[in-house]
Amino acid sequence: MAAVTPVSPEDLLLAKSGSAGKPEELEEEIDDDDDDDELDETLAERLWGLTEMFPESIRSAAGATFDVSLSVAQKMYRFSRAALWIGTTSFMILVLPVVFETEKLQMEQQQQMQQRQILLGPNTGLSGGMPGALPSLPGKI
Repeated sequence: MAAVTPVSPEDLLLAKSGSAGKPEELEEEIDDDDDDDELDETLAERLWGLTEMFPESIRSAAGATFDVSLSVAQKMYRFSRAALWIGTTSFMILVLPVVFETEKLQMEQQQQMQQRQILLGPNTGLSGGMPGALPSLPGKI
């Protein structure tokens, strides 16, 4: 990096008007200043450069912490995936057949009650009386 010489305001005004003794030198200095302002640096390079202000022990501790947290997150993901698979397959094998059978039993009971209502009348299906028994007398308990 070259040393920059200070330029007086009069020199700048003269350089812009074209009456300065060395306008090329002033233009080069101005152009050099513009180039220094625009550094081609990516975000990763800038962050890596910022790590140099911390001691090595802190950098290594931060790196180890990141590695451990990443490892724990991966293990938790694998465990949750396996647990979800075991849970869903167990539910499908153990619980769903029972649910289907109870639903089937309820449907059969409803069909039997409908058949009783059709054959013996509307009061028989509701009271749950046995077919062939005498109907209950109203007013007596």
